Order: sequence, then C-alpha cells, then structure tokens
Amino acid sequence: MLGFLFRSLTADPARGADLFAAVTTEARRPHWYVEGRVPDTLDGRFAVLATIAALALVRLEQGGENGDALSVALTERFIEVMESEHRELGLGDPKLGRTVRKLVGSLARRTEVWRAAIAGDWIEATRESLYKSGVAPDALEHSVRALREIWIRLERIDLDQLAEGRLQ
Repeated sequence: MLGFLFRSLTADPARGADLFAAVTTEARRPHWYVEGRVPDTLDGRFAVLATIAALALVRLEQGGENGDALSVALTERFIEVMESEHRELGLGDPKLGRTVRKLVGSLARRTEVWRAAIAGDWIEATRESLYKSGVAPDALEHSVRALREIWIRLERIDLDQLAEGRLQ
C-alpha cells in the first residue's frame, strides 16, 4: 500500500534474483564437495554460497553506482532466501531474526576477507572462507583454483551480464 513511498530505498528484488540464482548454481556444483572436500552439510553449503556471493559483491563494488545498486539487490535477495530457507527448516520469528543477522554478518565477514585477498593471499582466504577446521592440501588447492577461476570470470563480465545472472 505504501510501497510507492519507499521504492527508492531498496533495489528491484527481481534484479538481484538472476545473479543470486547464478551464484547458487555455482555453489551447487559437486566439485566443491568432492574434490574441494567442503563438508556437504548445511554449514558447508552455506560456506560455499556465501563465499561465491562475497566474490560477486567485491566485483560489484568495482562498478560504481550501478554496481552498488546490484550489490544491494544481491544482498537483499540473499537475506530473503536465507529467511525463507530457515523458515522451512522450522525456525520461528524470535530466533529467525537473530539467525538471519548472523548469516548476513557471515557474508559481510567473507566479503571483507575477499576484498583484502583479491590481490594477496588466496590460500588463507579460501581456508577461512570455506573450511572450519583442517583441510587436506589438495582439497584446498582445488578450491583456491576454482575460486580464482570464478574471480577471473567475474572480472571479465560487465554489470549488465551479471545482473542477468551470466557468470560465464
């Protein structure tokens, strides 16, 4: 009813949906859980999703105002999906807000890690972003290589293509 008053405060949710879907598709690829040995659990799957979303957010930061608008849209879609998924898992309202804030905080921390790591230490950033405990060197190497490949693709794609969910 009052949506016309607040339209400019948030991004168009549909705009972030395509990019979020592309990030989700990338996070569902089996190689993360097989060769990369990220635990195939809710926490492990979230770690991969949030890591790829963080890389996308870092890339969007390079796009000026248009990148900022798409970054807001991607983040809003992330929040919307996390809330929906956790409702389906049975979380009620009092705990749901805390949980979603924690997940968004985790995304923000990963974004900070990747912002610093892009020109630096990919190994430690990957370890921190994807793994809670020790990881075999070959699995870590696989994940570092896969994340670098995603970053290279993100750098080559213009913002309009990202908005359309094209990561290739």
